[in-house]
Amino acid sequence: MSVTPEEIEFATDLFSDLGPLTSRKMMGGLCLYSDGTIFAIVHSDYGTMIKGAGAFQDELDAMGLTRWTYQRDNSPKPTAMPYWKLPESALDDPNEACDLARRALEHL
Repeated sequence: MSVTPEEIEFATDLFSDLGPLTSRKMMGGLCLYSDGTIFAIVHSDYGTMIKGAGAFQDELDAMGLTRWTYQRDNSPKPTAMPYWKLPESALDDPNEACDLARRALEHL
């Protein structure tokens, strides 16, 4: 299932304080970019996710956020992607969402 126009509008509004954003459909969803750097994904099955790299991954884990994983065919264990589901509080608070996005961009 693809990302709906409403999901795209919600995510771009949520992160609008970051300045001009660009997007590209891929990975079963929509990738969001700030100044050409991907920082989030909107996925129809998993929702809005923030990208983690370096020490920020540990911070996202410490916050108790859910990491995006999927099961590959013929693989005994799930594959982890470098994206974590935004907390519910950030989905209701653009300031919190943008703070997380800025921290993500600092580590990419």
